[in-house]
Amino acid sequence: MRQKMDNEKNDPSCKSSDLKISNISIQVVSVPGKLPGRRPPRKPIGKPRPRKQPKKRAPFWNVQNKIILFTAFLFILAVTAWTLLWLYISKTESKDAFYFVGMFRITNIEFLPEYRQKESREFLSMAKTVQQVVNLVYTTSAFSKFYKQSVVADVSSNNKGGLLVHFWIVFVMPHAKGHIFCEECVAAILKDSIQTSIINRTSVGSLQGLAVDMDSVVLNAGLRSDYSSAVGSDNGCSRYLYADHLTLRYPLEISATSGQLMCHFKLVAIVGYLIRLSIESIQLEADNCITDSLTVYDSLLPIRSAILYRICEPTRTLMSFVSTNNLMLVTLKSPYVRRLAGIRAYFEVIPEQKCESTILVKEINSFEGKISSPYYPSYYPPKCKCTWTFQTSLSTLGIALKFYNYSITKKSAKGCEHGWWEINEHMYCGSYMDHETIFRVPSPLVHIQLQCSSRLSDKPLLVEYGGYNISQPCPAGSFRCSSGLCVPQAQRCDGVNDCFDESDELFCVTVKPACNSSIFRQHGPLVCDGFRDCEDGQDEQNCTRSIPCTSRTFKCGNDICFRKQNAQCDGIVDCPDGSDEEGCGCSRSSSFLHRIVGGSDSQEGTWPWQVSLHFVGSAYCGASVISREWLLSAAHCFHGNRLSDPTPWTAHLGMYVQGNAKFVSPVRRIVVHEYYNSQTFDYDIALLQLSIAWPETLKQLIQPICIPPAGQKVRSGEKCWVTGWGRRHETDSKGSPVLQQAEVELIDQTVCVSTYGIITSRMLCAGVMSGKSDACKGDSGGPLSCRRKSDGKWILTGIVSWGHGCGRPNFPGVYTRVSNFVPWIHKYVPSLL
Repeated sequence: MRQKMDNEKNDPSCKSSDLKISNISIQVVSVPGKLPGRRPPRKPIGKPRPRKQPKKRAPFWNVQNKIILFTAFLFILAVTAWTLLWLYISKTESKDAFYFVGMFRITNIEFLPEYRQKESREFLSMAKTVQQVVNLVYTTSAFSKFYKQSVVADVSSNNKGGLLVHFWIVFVMPHAKGHIFCEECVAAILKDSIQTSIINRTSVGSLQGLAVDMDSVVLNAGLRSDYSSAVGSDNGCSRYLYADHLTLRYPLEISATSGQLMCHFKLVAIVGYLIRLSIESIQLEADNCITDSLTVYDSLLPIRSAILYRICEPTRTLMSFVSTNNLMLVTLKSPYVRRLAGIRAYFEVIPEQKCESTILVKEINSFEGKISSPYYPSYYPPKCKCTWTFQTSLSTLGIALKFYNYSITKKSAKGCEHGWWEINEHMYCGSYMDHETIFRVPSPLVHIQLQCSSRLSDKPLLVEYGGYNISQPCPAGSFRCSSGLCVPQAQRCDGVNDCFDESDELFCVTVKPACNSSIFRQHGPLVCDGFRDCEDGQDEQNCTRSIPCTSRTFKCGNDICFRKQNAQCDGIVDCPDGSDEEGCGCSRSSSFLHRIVGGSDSQEGTWPWQVSLHFVGSAYCGASVISREWLLSAAHCFHGNRLSDPTPWTAHLGMYVQGNAKFVSPVRRIVVHEYYNSQTFDYDIALLQLSIAWPETLKQLIQPICIPPAGQKVRSGEKCWVTGWGRRHETDSKGSPVLQQAEVELIDQTVCVSTYGIITSRMLCAGVMSGKSDACKGDSGGPLSCRRKSDGKWILTGIVSWGHGCGRPNFPGVYTRVSNFVPWIHKYVPSLL
């Protein structure tokens, strides 16, 4: 009652009459012993009093209560909407996060054992430094508003020295714009931020103060599940194992019967050694690696381009894999384990093997020894290389190679999936099959080089070798299959595939030449062509040079037939009148005599084979015209994903002043030598095919330069010319607008090696030991032109490759020795033959 009264007294909206009624009412109901409002009112005695009107109760759904309820409803609705919105944003952010995983090598910082401990001050300091550098790179890039963070996962030692940093980069953006995050785009931003040295011509450059090896930079798109495991938010089954004993086997064993299995084994060995992982058994669901897989990486993070091998089905056969560095990552994924799943394996530390040897072969028609792929019987690692040199005891013996479940065939332009072979400068591709093959090399001296696949580890190879009689590769009464196998002659054309490749069943209706026929001896097309077609050799007996030439010989200008194949245009005068070297399409002009020693502006039209290569509209490298549609340049001009794409390149021919070319063509194709080494610049050569062949009407301004004969010997002290639009001084900031020329001399190879130390037989030095005459940046890929005294032709002796500075005393320029690549050039440009 007090509360109600006080409320009414304090309510300014109440009238005075209301107050009186209220007071009276209070007096009536407040009689002692009476409970107000609990019984009916008394009847009046005497004069009736006015009947009191009962107070009306306020209805529940009045305006005030409605406002309160509506306000509460809006509050609950807002809280619910905010919660749902927060959940949606959180869920949307996870879907629209893009993860990239990568690594690079820092060359000028020594590794400390404390870097292995993620909680150590040393690791945290280094991780913070690298993250700050990567943050700066991407916050100042075109992706800055989408960039979220970078996380350093591992800092490890490596066999090349310095630190190997493994890291993650995270971007967040609307799902509809996710297509702009291509690997090449994100990687290009990082690589373009590395400032390489123009003077030293090395791959190590500065990344915001860190000395980073450009060639070590790898960046691939990654998975969120891998990111969670790497940064520690979803560790699951993750182990870091360091091995420092050569004689121990470190076990890797884990299994599960239900749930999920997500394991990461990071394996690290001591510096200078490799890791061999041996898998004894593995239980997986065979589903082509859609969900279940065991993957071996040549890194400490799941970088796709560093995959060594992937297993997608259960196996109990021992398999082993070798890393290319001192680290390895093994991931085992089975998100839906329905039965026993797991792995039994071990790893060990092994030394790096040198796969090269010189072998003397003595036996005839039998196999006396074996060679194998590196680390046999392990799968051989990618990018490995083996070299074998075979020497027979007799000049009449060749080398026979018997491959087990493997075969080699002539290499095509598509490349080789399972390794490529160079056998006496001829290229072959390897492939696996279900039977053995024999390959014979008809030479007493055989040089063999195996270049392993550049993508994944591959099955081990075992090859037997032995000698054979070159004149009779198969025993008497046998037939030689195209694969090299020998089968009995009686089994040929019997309807049975004895050669595996069906070569014994091909051409079975072909009739051998009637060598005993007088008609054959007099008019046969195979007579006196320089090839022995009859068993007794009568087709080549009593031959004279007056016999008409055939398709397999070359006819000199005086009707003399020269039996040597490919004698024409090989740079060697075989015909007495020199007609075999005439009309070969390379420049012989004798007007190029006046030069200014030390480098100067050339005269227009002086070097008609000189080409300027433009990348995205800017002059970048040089090249040389060798045919109507082919150019020769340096491989390092096209090293990298963007530079190897021919689309941004254009070739400017017949040009004297930059921008005033007589002919411009887009580049259709770039063929970089498969052995090119970006560390040493070995095999620094590339072919470019033009989209449009230059017209014959411009032959006075555009002429090809001659390719030297294979194995051409050069003389030290010989004068040659280097040309290009590159920088005229080492400190120049841009190239020359006018084509420059400088006379240099060929330097003795011994002096060249003593100067640089890493000179191979595929390089040569040229310059002036006192300095001042040299190539420089922008001249790369251009010609080193030497004039042959015998016929006045200009020969492409070298290709501008590398050197220490430009024109420094005692540091001549280093050029690619073109004569060592003639067979390689002819393989792609057969018109030069």
